[in-house]
Amino acid sequence: MTEYILHPRITENTDWATLLFLFCFATIAITKSVFENRFADFANLLFSDKYNKVYRESNNLKNGFTIALFFVQVVSLAFFIQLSLHIYGHGEKTDWMQYVQITNFLLFFILTKVLIEKIIATSFHIEEFVEQFNHQKVTYRTYIALILLPINMLFFYFDPISKVVPTLIIAIVIVANLVTYFISVKNYQNLILSKLFYFILYLCTLEIAPYYFLYYWFTKGIA
Repeated sequence: MTEYILHPRITENTDWATLLFLFCFATIAITKSVFENRFADFANLLFSDKYNKVYRESNNLKNGFTIALFFVQVVSLAFFIQLSLHIYGHGEKTDWMQYVQITNFLLFFILTKVLIEKIIATSFHIEEFVEQFNHQKVTYRTYIALILLPINMLFFYFDPISKVVPTLIIAIVIVANLVTYFISVKNYQNLILSKLFYFILYLCTLEIAPYYFLYYWFTKGIA
């Protein structure tokens, strides 16, 4: 008599991730349809600075175009963080609860940083400078997040991924952020020089300290 041993088949639920990817691409498609000319200038950001010159008004940060792509940015960055943690052996890529925690942390970090920026800008009467400077930074970071979106899909649906790949991408993203940061400084150098003390205060308080503490917390937390 043949004895059969049955083993439960464990399947990972990836439906939540697929829905989020579809949501992102649908949001991009709708945004492109509604803001056709603006999206075309934004897509060409790597080769032309026309977008930043045309849409540099402060109220553009509250525009539907910026808000829609901001949510795509958060989804993409949260995915990249989770997938990188998975590749480095610090989590599961299909753990939707971990993804929610990462997303909430990102939103809390970004919104807290924006609130502090508003307080400092109002206190020192540099609202126009901070809004223009932030607009350019947000634009470049959104662009990077959209590029990461198809990479996230590759990481999520294919195994195994070498640790070298996310390390290389993180290095490229850091370099790209530094380059775009210096571009922003160059574009607003006259405004910065006129408010040099406030810019140094802004730089130390909101552009160096938060990321240093994040790096310290993260490295100690996974050690």
